[in-house]
Amino acid sequence: MIGLKDKPQYHDADPEFKPLPKYGHFSEKTREYLEVEQVLSDAFDQLWDQPDMLSFRAAAGDPDAAMPPGGPDRYRDVETELLHFPARDGHLLELKVYKSPDVSPDATLVYRMHGGGFCVGRHEVDGAENVYAATNTDIVVVSIDYRLAPEHPFPKPVEDCWDGLVWCKGNAHRLGINAEQIIVAGSSAGANLAAVISIMARNEGLTGIVAQVLHFPAVCHPKFFPKEKYEYGSPVQNSENAVLSAVRFDVFLDCYIPDAEPNYRHSPLLASSFDGLPPALIQFAGVDIFRDDGFAYADALRSGHVDVEMYCYAGVPHCFPSVIVSNPETPVFYKRSELKLHPDVEAANEDHESD
Repeated sequence: MIGLKDKPQYHDADPEFKPLPKYGHFSEKTREYLEVEQVLSDAFDQLWDQPDMLSFRAAAGDPDAAMPPGGPDRYRDVETELLHFPARDGHLLELKVYKSPDVSPDATLVYRMHGGGFCVGRHEVDGAENVYAATNTDIVVVSIDYRLAPEHPFPKPVEDCWDGLVWCKGNAHRLGINAEQIIVAGSSAGANLAAVISIMARNEGLTGIVAQVLHFPAVCHPKFFPKEKYEYGSPVQNSENAVLSAVRFDVFLDCYIPDAEPNYRHSPLLASSFDGLPPALIQFAGVDIFRDDGFAYADALRSGHVDVEMYCYAGVPHCFPSVIVSNPETPVFYKRSELKLHPDVEAANEDHESD
């Protein structure tokens, strides 16, 4: 077992915990989730039974992501290509390009940072989202295979993602993109990195990011979560999540930030200001330890007058579209993302609850 503790390090495991008033009701599980919950739990148990992260990665592999029923044909509708570029220290990093065979010139760049707890995963963790986006002929998706903890802890993944974005802007003609029309996107750990990169771009004066798409975002180390400002019950209420439990996320955190101190570059919720950040789509799940991160980050962005479109999907687990592809909310999730990614579509800036 990969360093698992008997109980969460950063939250009190309270058997008497009562759902908090604003968001606790989102944790009532749907019938579809209950039907597959044990199967999911067993599958993730096998990964966490591995002795170390290298074995975990090998067991997980990097298969092409499954597409939901009725989704695009990834081998007919989308072409892929692998590219490499040197990071600031000379290490060659891999990019995976997804695009339509009929892609338009000067397309919008969707710059993707994959999920996986900063420790596991590659491009295909979010492969289905990449394929959906790339079927749009006005979009080119570029996914970065950033270096992973514990071999490369914070801030290396952040630096790699920043270097990749700078390289893409500098090689816009080669990629067929408009360097001033960029959407940063990610799920889970990747959403954290996308949020961080958006703040860094504002601070450094790097132009071109027109939107951020944050799915199931983890936006603050639990040690530093500002509970006085935001409701924060989901890590306790959903601590036994079949996809990602609190004790398992603690392992990822300790690998990524072994000596954590407050810093917006690993906890974007701690940024001193949210003014001037790009519009955001935030989608997340009700039965997820990060549920309240999503609500909090939406509120934080709004405090900086950022347009936010937010959806919480009640009763489903972390990253449900990739682990329950047949869930009835899965195509809805992808459609909302598709609408946000399309440069000619303006989605309504209002909150929604998915029941």
